[in-house]
Amino acid sequence: MYTKWKPEYVMYPGFFHNFAHQNNTNSMIPATLTHYIETEIIPRYEHFDKAHNLSHVQTVIEESLSLAAKYDVNENMAYTIAAYHDTGLCRDRATHHLLSGEILKQDKTLRQWFSEEEIETMKEAVEDHRASTDHEPRSIYGKIVAEADRVIDPVITLRRTVQYGLKQKPEAEEEWHYQRFHQHLMEKYAPGGYLKLWFPESKNAERLKELQKIIADEAQLKNIFQQLFAEEKQ
Repeated sequence: MYTKWKPEYVMYPGFFHNFAHQNNTNSMIPATLTHYIETEIIPRYEHFDKAHNLSHVQTVIEESLSLAAKYDVNENMAYTIAAYHDTGLCRDRATHHLLSGEILKQDKTLRQWFSEEEIETMKEAVEDHRASTDHEPRSIYGKIVAEADRVIDPVITLRRTVQYGLKQKPEAEEEWHYQRFHQHLMEKYAPGGYLKLWFPESKNAERLKELQKIIADEAQLKNIFQQLFAEEKQ
């Protein structure tokens, strides 16, 4: 039985800074950077759709920091990339990854913590995070945020797919929504789909297998869709 999902993470001042220190004693993300991100960047997600809201960016930041802790990378950069990765949704969805990269690059405040070379690397990582991009991320930072952005949890992924369809065409019949839902899942998550995972040790690898089992069982998939669709229409 699939129960209605509720966000696991609630943002409070210092959440991300505290998370980094709790999970890696060597983490040294400056308090000034976390304060700027939490007060000036994260609140932008309050205005985005349910699939890209505060809970989503919180999860992407947490997953990015978790992956970054396992590699020889700059955690300040991984944190910042995750925070900016969907900011371009304020203007456009189709090119939001490119717009988000520009928003990061044009933010002069970031020069307090990063060099121009680091900012260019972060811009490219943000541009490369989208699952449907036609090229491999240009750096490990792009791979980290791309992996973190997947957040493959069968229930959450299926619900987000329903939510997106309703946002795009709320007046459409349920059967239209199911066909769009099914097509999207097949194209992205089924074996041979365009989704690429860059870290086999990540949580996503096993979760993707679980999701693929659901997708392969169309009767189960349709039952789940009908429940989620009814909940989201309320």
